Amino acid sequence: MAGDDSGAFQAGQSGLIVRVPEVEPAVRVWRDSLDPSARAGVPAHVTVLFPFLEESLIDDDVFAAVGEVIGRHRPFEARFEHCGRFPGILYLVPEPDLPFRRLTEAIADRWPETPPFGGQFDEVVPHLTIAQGQDDAVLGEAEADLRSRLPVTARVSSVHLMVHDGTRWQQRVAFALR
Repeated sequence: MAGDDSGAFQAGQSGLIVRVPEVEPAVRVWRDSLDPSARAGVPAHVTVLFPFLEESLIDDDVFAAVGEVIGRHRPFEARFEHCGRFPGILYLVPEPDLPFRRLTEAIADRWPETPPFGGQFDEVVPHLTIAQGQDDAVLGEAEADLRSRLPVTARVSSVHLMVHDGTRWQQRVAFALR
């Protein structure tokens, strides 16, 4: 759910993410100070689909459908051993990234009215945002520090629905990969 300023989040927005608690010790200090989504309550994560459906449209049928789509995917391990950059953004690269891409494609295929990142990118690149809206010097400092804290391996076994309550992001439910 990176790429958005925390002031741009609105009550009722939702997103699907893979939480990556294993990287929190390495990235927390940087995310807390340099990533508005962290300050808004979003844990270290790789986005599966943002924005997803408006909260008012998420009912038991949607929960069941998301669970069914996510449940078609098997748990996997991802390794985070180096950083990447988009303009003004520093992120960790998950390897392999194909399981994340497949999750995004499956959800986007099921809900074509919710293209990843609103359809603003031709290719969706799985990533774990560390910093956004920063100049190159700040990103370089964070990247240099992170090099000594990597690699980190994470087990991915669920996708989490996050909803913005108007102030912060809240986790609503976790969907298990099977």
